[in-house]
Parts: sequence; C-alpha cells; structure tokens
Amino acid sequence: NVKDVEIIGFIDGYKGLMYEKYKKMKPKDFYDILNVGGSILGNSRCPFKRMRIIENGFDKVKAMKNTYKKLELDCLVVLGGNGSIKSANMLSQEGLNVIALPKTIDNDAWGTDYTFGYSSATAIATRYLEIKTTAASHSRVFVIEVMGHKVGHICLSAGIAAGADVILLPEIPYDIKVVAKKVKETLKNEKNYAIIACAEGAISEADALMKRKDYKAKVLARNGRSVAYEVADELSQEIDAEIRVSCIGHAQRGGNPNSYDREISTRFGVEGARLIIKKHYGEYVVLQGN
Repeated sequence: NVKDVEIIGFIDGYKGLMYEKYKKMKPKDFYDILNVGGSILGNSRCPFKRMRIIENGFDKVKAMKNTYKKLELDCLVVLGGNGSIKSANMLSQEGLNVIALPKTIDNDAWGTDYTFGYSSATAIATRYLEIKTTAASHSRVFVIEVMGHKVGHICLSAGIAAGADVILLPEIPYDIKVVAKKVKETLKNEKNYAIIACAEGAISEADALMKRKDYKAKVLARNGRSVAYEVADELSQEIDAEIRVSCIGHAQRGGNPNSYDREISTRFGVEGARLIIKKHYGEYVVLQGN
C-alpha cells in the first residue's frame, strides 16, 4: 500500500502541463465524480501532430518536461483518445514516467475493446433517434446527425438500437439513390415515416473519390452546414416526402454517465493505480475480451 500520495491535476490537460497551470487535488475534489461526465479539470485542443512544432519560440515538449521535473512527479497519468495517447507515448519516449487510460466517446482508441464514455454517448444518441412519435404524426423523413467524424461506432450502435431505417457511416460511402430506394420501400410497405442515422463524417461515394484537398474545400464551402443537410437536399430530389434534419450535437458529450461507464471507468482507474504502485511505466490500460 502507498500511504503518502499527492495528486496534481493539470488544468486543461496538456496546456496546463505546458504552462504550469495546476492544482493540488484533495479528496473532496473527487466526491461524486462518478456522476459527472467529461473532465473536472477541463480539456484543450493540443493535436499530436503539432506537439513538436515550436510556435513563437515556445517549445511545447520541452515545457512539459520542465514542468514534470520541476514538480518532481513520479508519474504522469493521461486520460484521453488517440491524440492524447500518442502524446503520452511521445513523452514516455522522452524519458518521463507515463501511463495512459483510453477515454473517448468514439470508442476508437487502439488496442482496447472499449473506451469509457462510449456507452453513455451511445445511449444519449439512441434516445434522440427514437423520434417515431413526431415523425409518424407528420409523415416525415428525418435525417438525424450523430457524432462521429472519422469513425461511425456511435452512429452504428445507436442506429441499430433505435431501429433506424438507414445508417450512414464514414467507413462506408453511400449512394444517395440506394438510400432513396430504401426510404421509398419503407414509406410504401412498412410505415409513413423513416429515420436516417447520419454520422457527421458520412461521405458519398462520389466525394470519397475526390482528392483530399478538394474534399476539404467542399466541406468548407458548406459554411457550417453539416453533411446531414446535404443528404436531405439530395434525398429531396429523389423522393416525394417531407424531410427534416435534426442534429444531436454536443448533448452526446455531456450529462450523467450511465452505470456501465461508471463501473468500467472505476475498473480502469484501479488498474492504472496498480501500474503506478508497481512502477510499470510506459503502459496503457485496455479492456480485451470484454
């Protein structure tokens, strides 16, 4: 057992480590943390690909190493997705004692079957996709945007759970004529409404063939309108039905976590503490085989 433990929390993640913004955590800081989604310390966008880029004379990696040494840390604990974990691995290679835990709603971190946050986000998305009452009462087709820029796990799981008629994912480029055919069949043979679960990174077959820079230019030209609106516009040319777009948005990232995420994040945390106690640095806690 380790009796003398001091925990330091870095404000806004890596940014706090860079600029020496931190707080010494007390037991009361963790009260009821299981009921809270997100981070009690805040986050910042510090892309891995920019970590080694010196900007305005500021060396981010050097600054993080200096803070680590100045505070005489025994270990740096990183909770985050692919970018955060890549940066954690980089700092480990730079000689710091680091462990990491996979935390992202997208469930796309390497090496683990599960990242905590995913189950809660999927549950929220499922509830939003359960829009049958208003869709049926007005005989409408709904295109509902679900989070998932590069991967479609949330959209796929929520779409299946909610019984969506069509699910559009970043991994499988869609043909709007195939989508229209399915919607027409649904409206003709099954019910007077249809639900399309559309991941924010969904892409058409034609767009998937474009050069990366050309596709980026097209996305920018949308002026903030998401792909769900593009799907709705294209679909309106193919079917005779009232179409509405609804974006779940950041509601998927907040609120109270569900019971599974509370349990599994606790298990991840306990295993992380064991790694620190045993001084098994440079390791990453994962769940495999469920």
